[in-house]
Amino acid sequence: MKFRLEIDMDEAASAEESARELGRILRYWGGNLHHYALRPGDGSAVHDSGYREVGRWSVVSAEAS
Repeated sequence: MKFRLEIDMDEAASAEESARELGRILRYWGGNLHHYALRPGDGSAVHDSGYREVGRWSVVSAEAS
């Protein structure tokens, strides 16, 4: 299986702001993964610190490249 994470980054943000926000997203979602079975088909929307949807994570079968 494959774990996919796609985040839309704010192009107007500085590199430092982008890195800080992406780090927060990765820590938050990494800490919440234990709530999921992590089977193909699992996934969820990803939100930034302003609670705006900025992406999605999903688990897909290895054949779904």
